[in-house]
Amino acid sequence: MRIAVVGAGNNCLYLMELIEKYEFQLLTPVIVAVADIDNNAPGFVKARKRGIFVSNDYNDFFKLDNIDFIVELTGNMDIYNDILSKKSSHVQSMSHITARLFWEIDSAARRYSRTSQKLIETRALYDVMMNGLIHEYVTVIGVDHKILDINETFLKKLGIERKEAVGRYCHEITHGQPEPCSGRDRVCPLAEVERTGKSSKATHIHVDHNGEKNFVSISCYPIAENGELKGVVEVSKDITNEIEFQKNMMQQEKLVSIGRLSAGVAHEINNPLTTILTSSMLIQEDLEKGTEIYDELSIISNEALRCRKIVKSLLDFARQSKSLKNQNDLNEVIKESLILTRKQARFKNIDLSADLTENLPSIAIDKDKIQQTIINLTLNAIEATPSGGKIQISSRLSDDGNALVFIVKDNGEGIDSNDLNKIFDPFFTTKKYGTGLGLAITHGIIEQHNGKIDVESEPGNGTSFLITLPLNHGK
Repeated sequence: MRIAVVGAGNNCLYLMELIEKYEFQLLTPVIVAVADIDNNAPGFVKARKRGIFVSNDYNDFFKLDNIDFIVELTGNMDIYNDILSKKSSHVQSMSHITARLFWEIDSAARRYSRTSQKLIETRALYDVMMNGLIHEYVTVIGVDHKILDINETFLKKLGIERKEAVGRYCHEITHGQPEPCSGRDRVCPLAEVERTGKSSKATHIHVDHNGEKNFVSISCYPIAENGELKGVVEVSKDITNEIEFQKNMMQQEKLVSIGRLSAGVAHEINNPLTTILTSSMLIQEDLEKGTEIYDELSIISNEALRCRKIVKSLLDFARQSKSLKNQNDLNEVIKESLILTRKQARFKNIDLSADLTENLPSIAIDKDKIQQTIINLTLNAIEATPSGGKIQISSRLSDDGNALVFIVKDNGEGIDSNDLNKIFDPFFTTKKYGTGLGLAITHGIIEQHNGKIDVESEPGNGTSFLITLPLNHGK
């Protein structure tokens, strides 16, 4: 298509540059003539430099036979109407108004193209940020508490697919509850953002697809448009290990402090106890059995012996000597412990049995201390189990093959849920005559072996202590 332009201002220059740069699909336009009364008009100057036919009178166009299309860009409709009356019938024409319309459409199309490209690039960056660079759990949540987007890391943790999460309420996915989080113990970070207009933080307990509880630190950041809150970006981090580490450190510090105190107190009490016990027994030798004084002295002796037992427990707890580890057969250690505790179980008519996995690898442990642990847990189980009850000690290889596991399980009275977090604290006991040191000592022994002790219990349905001892802790 051969084009002649009437009016060589900036619009003419724009048209010339557009034709030069743009790759047309259906037409091949080319400007063959330019007319303007001003020889210095930008389009006129460029056309002259390019060797294009130029004229100060557009009527010269009507003498040419190589023009297919005339574009009027003067802004004067009288000139356009004059062109319409003089041009040949095979020559098409366009006024400056129609040209401006096409340019506006072209400009809009270009802006749309740039916006689309920018949107594609932004989406690609968003996907990289959501699923590549950020390894925490990320969700985009609307003000209605519905999930708009969620990253792959969080989906894997929850054990669900994207289609199962997007469009559902956040509190349904993370807490399994129909209502939004509320209250002092479970502050809703989205509600805080709505209230303050600023980012907020909270710590929640989430339950994953395996039913395990995890401590999660949540940071919530507002998404606003023209000052109106549209939603939030919620970044969550699993801090369960950090909290467990802090608890263990606090427990260790407490144990060390109590151990030092216990050692000092035990030594100070032991000597006068020995004097009391010896004196009461000597006096009893000069008295007849059955007399009131003799019986009173028996009470003194028995109570002194009970105090001595407590003192011994204090000293055992305070010592916590370094473990002397050697390769041992865990099953043999369990069998020896059963022999030492079977009499107490039989006395209460309790069935004490073992379910030991054969051919377990040997493990580097302090045999005496692990045996002490097994005996402590078994005796506790015997005390907590009524006549006719059952206690079983089992052993196995851990699921990952890196540790040995033994379990002491009973069907006794169980432990109240409020007490579960306290049972390893020194001096905590629910027994009438207990010292509260047995489980504290047991916990310390397992920690010396870089192991782990877990407890599961339900009042009325018994208790299970699960001890995990890593196979490589002796290296």
